[in-house]
Amino acid sequence: VQLVESGGGLVQPGGSLRLSCAVSVSVAGLYSTGWYRQAPGKQRDLVAEISKDGSTDYADSVKGRFTISRDNGKNEVYLQMNNLKPDDTAVYYCNAVQERLALVEFWGQGTQVTVSS
Repeated sequence: VQLVESGGGLVQPGGSLRLSCAVSVSVAGLYSTGWYRQAPGKQRDLVAEISKDGSTDYADSVKGRFTISRDNGKNEVYLQMNNLKPDDTAVYYCNAVQERLALVEFWGQGTQVTVSS
């Protein structure tokens, strides 16, 4: 499974960005897909994920501001980020979990999001 992120960049506080993740397999068949982020000197944390049945989960810090979605036809996963804050600055990674004999994780290369005035 290959994941390629796009859409990162520099945005002012209060602005919006939309991240995209192109997936090399059918996203509808994956156990889950999601977005994680890692700021300098910090661990990689879950931002949002969407399960095979379409249910979603968000980190408390982004609830009401970020929305995860997927397009099964295009095999893409998106993260719409609104009302961005400086604390949202991080490298954002696309994640996919595939169910084989066990659950196997795959990662994209990451895309930088910087929120600064």
